[in-house]
Amino acid sequence: MVRIFKTIDGSIHEIQEPQEGCWIALTNPTATEIFEISEQFGIEVDDLRAPLDEEERSRIEVEDNYTLILADVPAIEERNEKDWYVTIPLGIIVTQKMIFTVCLEDTQVLTRFMEGRVRNFYTNMKTRFILQILYRNASMYLRYLRIIDKKSEQIEEKLHLSTRNQELMELLELEKSLVYFTTSLRSNEMVLEKLLKVESIKKYPEDTELLEDVIIENKQAIEMANIYSGILSSMMGTLASVISNNLNIVMKVLAVITIVMSIPTIIFSAYGMNVSALGMPFSRTPWGFLIIIILSIVASIIAAVFLSKKKFF
Repeated sequence: MVRIFKTIDGSIHEIQEPQEGCWIALTNPTATEIFEISEQFGIEVDDLRAPLDEEERSRIEVEDNYTLILADVPAIEERNEKDWYVTIPLGIIVTQKMIFTVCLEDTQVLTRFMEGRVRNFYTNMKTRFILQILYRNASMYLRYLRIIDKKSEQIEEKLHLSTRNQELMELLELEKSLVYFTTSLRSNEMVLEKLLKVESIKKYPEDTELLEDVIIENKQAIEMANIYSGILSSMMGTLASVISNNLNIVMKVLAVITIVMSIPTIIFSAYGMNVSALGMPFSRTPWGFLIIIILSIVASIIAAVFLSKKKFF
């Protein structure tokens, strides 16, 4: 899908035809759309396809008539009816007259720009637009990192009484997300450092503060991802031991119940043998059955009290 936006009278509008100073957003474009854009604006097909490869690394490439910036952005992936966090490439192509973005899916990094919810956003101010996208990207990482931290706390509460591996697998998925985030943020950091040196992208004095904010925000996201990853790694080892301990407690309780219940079973088995009743205690009294039942219950209670004092349960 190809959409064209332009700032008109201070607000963003979607237009039908490309104009100077516009923003062309390509979301999971078809092969036909890619070839049309390539021929119309002189952009290499490979550069337009690069952001559509989930394994593509973050980088900056300077060509004769345009500059390609590839950065990883956070995204939500639904698996087993639950939301997990991954990263996908976002391509920003800057030409002399307009700017292009290419992504596999609609990302929240760009949605706010399309809806006109970003202050001081003008499609014709390409350098500021790039920095605003990168700043918004770093902010999204921070937001998702906080969500991951809250999710890990919720799973931790469930694990205290759990004997299953489901919660542990959820923590593993969160840890994988943190690994993706850390790797992508470090790659983005290299892009930001190289962005400072790229001469094809003009940097105005008023954008210097914004660029510093982008770098600070990205470093903060890296630090937060590293902290959460370390906490989650140590937590997984501890909680695996908790699950094992919970299982041991359950098995111990079941073993105690089995011991207590085996006492009446032994007594009833003895009386159930096919031998002469003359030698069996209480066989001649009409209350024999009731007496045996009561003795079995009393013996079980004594065994339960004894095991309780020994702190078996």
